[in-house]
Amino acid sequence: MAKELLLVDGYNIIHAWDSLRVIAEADCLENARIKLIEEMSNLQGTNQNEIIIVFDAHKVKRGQRKSNKHYNVEVVYTKDTETADHYIERIAAIRAKEMNVRVATSDGLEQIIILAQGAIRVSAKELEAEVRFNKENIRKKYIETVKLNNNRLEGHLDDAVLAWMEKKRRE
Repeated sequence: MAKELLLVDGYNIIHAWDSLRVIAEADCLENARIKLIEEMSNLQGTNQNEIIIVFDAHKVKRGQRKSNKHYNVEVVYTKDTETADHYIERIAAIRAKEMNVRVATSDGLEQIIILAQGAIRVSAKELEAEVRFNKENIRKKYIETVKLNNNRLEGHLDDAVLAWMEKKRRE
């Protein structure tokens, strides 16, 4: 599978997903951002594709663009004269020439613009479904690989250790 880039319009996704919107409204926006970053990090950990989450900072006076790595995803806060949409459009246009680029947003105008630049649109609901599917696959994979035997000690031990213990028991 070819490498791809997923650009995520952070605040658009936060306000589109019920789980994140509740956190943003009831708790604080920072916690919703952290939760989104964690969700995208988990997704990146399984598909190994590049993910960039972009948050608007255009209302911040004299704000400079900031880009940090959180976990295994890049998080960008745009500068004061730049919206997340503008940043995403620019990066999508540049990177779509070298790899598959997907853009996660439910902004209709943004979707039209990125499609014209050769990127693939992913709605907020589609991304949420992808994250849910990914979590379920991780859970299934973990449950299938971890064998527990009625919560007994031997259910947690390596076969070689079990054989050694059985040998000692018989001596």
